Amino acid sequence: MKKIALLVLCALVLSCNSKAQTKKEDKSYPVTKTEAQWKQELTELQYYVLREAGTERAWSSELNFNKEKGTYHCVACDTPLFKSKNKFDSGTGWPSFDREIKGNVEYSTDYKIGYARTEEHCATCGGHLGHVFNDGPRETTGKRHCINGAALKFIPENE
Repeated sequence: MKKIALLVLCALVLSCNSKAQTKKEDKSYPVTKTEAQWKQELTELQYYVLREAGTERAWSSELNFNKEKGTYHCVACDTPLFKSKNKFDSGTGWPSFDREIKGNVEYSTDYKIGYARTEEHCATCGGHLGHVFNDGPRETTGKRHCINGAALKFIPENE
């Protein structure tokens, strides 16, 4: 009986997730809008990803397959975030980059799935972009910025 009680106690302690662990730091961004304004300006999927830190289904973004030269911008505020020359096929089902445009992406720690991950946000509007992992191309940065295509808009090089 003591073993069962101990196991239950351990399970409860390990499954607890305080708000301090999951809540993004309260921060003021250069582009701020009310939730109603964001809902009006973004599609349902974009709102889910950018404002609720959701994840689109793997392989659902046409940007995952885009091979054109250009720049990937935040769909919410038009901040340039990633360059096509840094995009690679990670095989994960999401657009992946080995580096960001410096100063335009911010990071926080996300514990939503029970362990720490590095979450990426647009530095201009605070929108959730995805996560960065250390399993990217070794010949460049070793980083894999795994980004929701719904958070991005692509601007071709000649525009």
